[in-house]
Amino acid sequence: MPLSAFDVIGPVMIGPSSSHTAGAARLGLAARSLLGEAPLRATLTLHGSFAATGLGHATDRALVAGLLGFAPDDASLPRSLELAAKAGLAFTFAVEDFGESAHPNSVRIQLEGATTSLTLTGASLGGGIIDISELDGYATSFNGHLDTLVCWHEDKSGFLARLTAIVACVEANIATLRTSRLGRASHALTLVETDGPLPADALSLLSRIPAITRLRVFAPLP
Repeated sequence: MPLSAFDVIGPVMIGPSSSHTAGAARLGLAARSLLGEAPLRATLTLHGSFAATGLGHATDRALVAGLLGFAPDDASLPRSLELAAKAGLAFTFAVEDFGESAHPNSVRIQLEGATTSLTLTGASLGGGIIDISELDGYATSFNGHLDTLVCWHEDKSGFLARLTAIVACVEANIATLRTSRLGRASHALTLVETDGPLPADALSLLSRIPAITRLRVFAPLP
């Protein structure tokens, strides 16, 4: 895929760094969106460069800002740590070596809301671009550039056929489809990236598939 000028110079943002600040804010936003509600408690575990130089590059403030729903260019980003208390978000930071295979700008975000919880591992690749590599223990890979349907479901025969049939009925174009499972006939995670949002009637039908245990609609990140 060809690079745009924004991939090179970075997005419109509150600085100082597209990698440590804008990308971190987007990782926080992604985690909040996938949780599906306002987070009440968060543990953010930093790896590599995020751990070594993140405080100086406002990575901590950017991650919390994303969890509060602030975009990378939101003027409130520098005050996110103090604003978190007003929003009812309790957070802690930790440091851990994720291993040599992990990107140096990586974080594991563990969230709890009023009704659900979520664990996400992702990295900031530069220029504000992110990659989410793990979700609730499932290996995956997506960057938040496209509308994404995220399904936690039982690993049952015929599930993907049902899902794709509903998407086809509304003539939505599937860009990518990825499934990761914990074991045969156990539980799985399926992500469907589409060229545009799915209509409400399709989402209603998808939510009625018996094998689905949780469904999230992930809109493109700002």
